[in-house]
Amino acid sequence: MTLAAPRAAGRPLIETRPLRHPDVSDSGTMIKRGWWLVALNVLLPGSAQLLAGSRRLGRFGLGATLTAWFLVIVAAGLALFARPTLLWLTIGAGWFSAVVLTVVQVLLVGYVILWIVLTFDTLRLVRLVKIPGLSKFALPVVTLLLLGLVGSVTGVAASYVGTVRSTISTIFGSSGPSLPASDGYYNILLLGADSGEGRDSMRFDSISVVSVNATTGAVTITGIPRDMPNFPFAEDSPMRDPELVGFDYRNYFEGHNDSKCGWGPGINQLTNAVQVCRKDEGASLYPNATAQGSNPEIEATKDAAEGILGIKIPYYVFLDMKGFANLVDALGGVKITVAERLPKGGPPPGSGAHDVDSWAIGWIEPGEQTMDGDTAQWYARSRYTTSDWDRMLRQRQLQEAILAQFTPQTVLTRFNEVAAAGTALVHTDLPQDKLPEFFDLMTKAKEQQVRTIELTPDNGVPEKGIDFGSIHQMIQDALHPPTETPTPTP
Repeated sequence: MTLAAPRAAGRPLIETRPLRHPDVSDSGTMIKRGWWLVALNVLLPGSAQLLAGSRRLGRFGLGATLTAWFLVIVAAGLALFARPTLLWLTIGAGWFSAVVLTVVQVLLVGYVILWIVLTFDTLRLVRLVKIPGLSKFALPVVTLLLLGLVGSVTGVAASYVGTVRSTISTIFGSSGPSLPASDGYYNILLLGADSGEGRDSMRFDSISVVSVNATTGAVTITGIPRDMPNFPFAEDSPMRDPELVGFDYRNYFEGHNDSKCGWGPGINQLTNAVQVCRKDEGASLYPNATAQGSNPEIEATKDAAEGILGIKIPYYVFLDMKGFANLVDALGGVKITVAERLPKGGPPPGSGAHDVDSWAIGWIEPGEQTMDGDTAQWYARSRYTTSDWDRMLRQRQLQEAILAQFTPQTVLTRFNEVAAAGTALVHTDLPQDKLPEFFDLMTKAKEQQVRTIELTPDNGVPEKGIDFGSIHQMIQDALHPPTETPTPTP
């Protein structure tokens, strides 16, 4: 029979491991152990449990942490080297993107909950009752502060993901067919409608066409006067069919006034002509409009803009001026240099624009200023002391200023407010699967100067007797400038 060697005097039966089996009587060891466990919980959640607590919980927490870091690295790799793929997965794949964003949001929320559990378990493992001095109070305070910091950042990220999913679903829930670029450009009708206080109908007061080069991202914005008369419709437009349109609409096509319907022949009166003056509200003219995220009056305006400019315009973006002020406020205001004093408000119906001081509710003073939403809205609307052409220029100035405000810092710090304002402001038939491509083009566009063309008398386009053939040529020359033939070297 073999006897075990006697235990040396003073040697414990179990070898002491400071993290899992600390000597609770050694205050220095307990303090160091406590800070180590807190640091491990922050740097590698789950590792504190693996070394000093429940190994099962530790393995689960550490596995979740490593998986999270792996997914972050994959996302960063896609963002750096395969951005179109990342954009397609998150915003461009329809219902699949919604599922991906939902899964990401659930994982973020789940990880926050797991980290809270691991943090409180780490405090339990620290054994605060055995910690002497100030460390007994400093350890939980630091731990909870770190929990609040990291947890809030992750919670905000989860909130942002949910906001992206909701915003995309709301704005791009219905869309038109996905079409390739036309003659090298994506042409989008940009409409601004003002149904605010004091207006008698919803009319397109700002009408322009944004042409984005499908290769370089170069942007050209062509402004169309809202009262432009005698305009032609696109060759394939149902508005050219007298039998389909009816007598009242032939008047609009020919540029005549119609006393029975609407208020005149201007392009912004198509809302009245197509919607108000027909019992079916234009459904027989454009039967697929509603299902594709548009409506008949917008489609008629597209056809008119195509006839005026001589280019194909498959998509539109509609900005409701009632929500415009909210977007400006969400961006923290917009910087504008005002050239002349402008009144806020308008005269009572039928009173005319005379004696401005009697009806103006305020004034926009000249000079550089940061406008809030209400002031910016009146800056875009005011027209009683200036011409419509001046107002077009101010609207274009606002568009460019707002685009300049969309910096990463502004959007990240005000993300939910900007998204909420955008959801109420923007309607479009842009297809969701085009978003990754458009996002890439807009990124390129930020690095270039936006070109503007205003079809106004100041730029040689008369108010009456317009030669639309010359406008077609002007647009073609702007979008496809002739290249110089190199002189051969002798």
